[in-house]
Amino acid sequence: MERERVRRRLAAILATDVAGYSRLVGADEEGTLAHFKLLHRELVAPKIAKHRGRVVKTTGDGLLAEFASVIDALRCAVEVQRCMAERNAGLPQDKRIEFRIGIHQGDIVIERGDIFGDGVNVAARLQTLAEPGGICVSARVQEDARGKFDIPLEDTGEQQLKNIARPVRVYRIRPSDPATSSPCSSPLSDTPPMVSSPIAVFPLRLRRMLGARHVRTALMTALVLLMTSGGAAYWYLRGGEPQPQEHRLSIVVLPFTNLSNEPEQDYFAEALTDDLSADLSRIQDSFVIAPNTARAYKNVDPKRAGRELGVRYVLDGSLRRTETMVRIHARLIDARTGAEVWSERVDGDWSKSMQLQDIITGRLARRFDLELINQESRDAELARPNRPDAVDLTMRGWAVLNQPYSREQLAQSRTLFERALQIDFGFPKALVGLADALAMEVNYRWSNAPADQLQRAENAVGQVLSKFPSDAMAHFVKGEILRARGRNVESAVSEYEEAIAINPSLAPAHGALGAAKIRVGRSAEAFAPLQMAIQLSPRDPLLSTWYFYICHAHSHLGQYEEAIDWCRRSIAVSALWIAYADLAAASALTGHEREARAAVTELRRLRPNYTVALWLQDGNGWSDNVTFLAEFQRIAEGLRKAGLPE
Repeated sequence: MERERVRRRLAAILATDVAGYSRLVGADEEGTLAHFKLLHRELVAPKIAKHRGRVVKTTGDGLLAEFASVIDALRCAVEVQRCMAERNAGLPQDKRIEFRIGIHQGDIVIERGDIFGDGVNVAARLQTLAEPGGICVSARVQEDARGKFDIPLEDTGEQQLKNIARPVRVYRIRPSDPATSSPCSSPLSDTPPMVSSPIAVFPLRLRRMLGARHVRTALMTALVLLMTSGGAAYWYLRGGEPQPQEHRLSIVVLPFTNLSNEPEQDYFAEALTDDLSADLSRIQDSFVIAPNTARAYKNVDPKRAGRELGVRYVLDGSLRRTETMVRIHARLIDARTGAEVWSERVDGDWSKSMQLQDIITGRLARRFDLELINQESRDAELARPNRPDAVDLTMRGWAVLNQPYSREQLAQSRTLFERALQIDFGFPKALVGLADALAMEVNYRWSNAPADQLQRAENAVGQVLSKFPSDAMAHFVKGEILRARGRNVESAVSEYEEAIAINPSLAPAHGALGAAKIRVGRSAEAFAPLQMAIQLSPRDPLLSTWYFYICHAHSHLGQYEEAIDWCRRSIAVSALWIAYADLAAASALTGHEREARAAVTELRRLRPNYTVALWLQDGNGWSDNVTFLAEFQRIAEGLRKAGLPE
């Protein structure tokens, strides 16, 4: 069982410590501790959350965090040091808290929410080489950041790190570099840097508001703030209680309850909570309370947990093992009302608990993303039906876009994103949504000006990637644009793979990767990513599309009976016109003439006047791969046999 609980993955690891911490504590123990907690709560943890990282643990004056991308880790480190430099500018040297940061990319072992391995050890050693206020990174980080990170990294040569067998080439950013000396984008509150009184952990504006006679209330609230510092929240008081965050997509994942009372399943439940929190934090504009804080609310009423943590939604659940199977039940709760918004049940093979955990967390994260967008869209329509803001319109656009594709639906979502961008022309989630809708209209041949639409889509997603190069959804949509262009589809494959590397739970990217594999002439490789998409999101709006591409891969491989089966599954979910084309061809090529002609009738009902010539034209537009085009010609022969006009 111990071996089953150990999981490995590649990650960017960030380690920090405080230079001269013992000296600072010796001079003012209470003040240093209070200041360090304040910095963690108001600066370090929010920056890590902003860049899609996860705080693994804090140890005295140190902190360990993991990121899916080295670019995210580097940007986070630079922003932290930039803000610290500004914070320390007016202080005497003996009162400054200065961080040293090390970053490495390597293999890590995940166990019970913690991470271990050489990757962690190297990051910890690198931070000891950094100057106070500086950053040191390994050659792996420098190599991955090349061309994607606009701050030069100075090569210091190979260094022998303590207890690390091989020398490591080290690169650094000095505290005097422009990157760490330019203005901070999110300054801290106006709390004095060195404080000794517990009440002083509040920003000055709150201390003035509370007044001396409310010290008891203030101290109690301070305790809550310190307990919840892992949530990286900014809190404002009204009647002594934290208020919900400005983030509309704020959530806490409460520890899942082990209903079987078997100790080994406690570890599984804890890891499930940690991984779900990490996956949900990848949702753009989301605010997710850290797992260490969430554990303090185990078995607490969800409504109370949401109120005290200042979040809008609570996700909780349970697991029960029965012989060789494990059943997971999760539910999403609106913390304002205590009402259940959605629930999901997942069954899996306990003997494959490692793989099962990844599938479950990915599935729940995707389902939550879809349900939450739908809920927020409905709320926005009720709250502001006549005066929606950019976020309202964007939520509505995504809610429409997340439905099974149709010409009308894509046009409606595009219009909503365009309205949002008229209000806020640079809103990233609206830009990505618009680009996706435009690309899909071209991919499904529902555009009268495909070249213009794809150029608009490319411009929109380019704006996002220039500012947020580790946005998984933006990489996915860029892949959709490249696939719609039909030339150099290998570039689309690379974009999908990049999106998956950043967010392994992004089911649409897995599905699109499978579709792209067909277009580059590697249909046999399409099944694994398509099946992964289905496993991650078995009730997804894109399910019929993924079923179709499995059908299409079988058609390209000449496996017509299998193609018929999967095309029928696709049509049963949603009647895509192109599924009828493959069904007609595969039926004709296996001698099922009546079924073939019936499929042609439905195809021409959905796309009147469709012909074999248009099929071939579509094929030439979708890819220039020789293998793909030859296989496409074979399907065209099946369409002729089925009775589709030339």
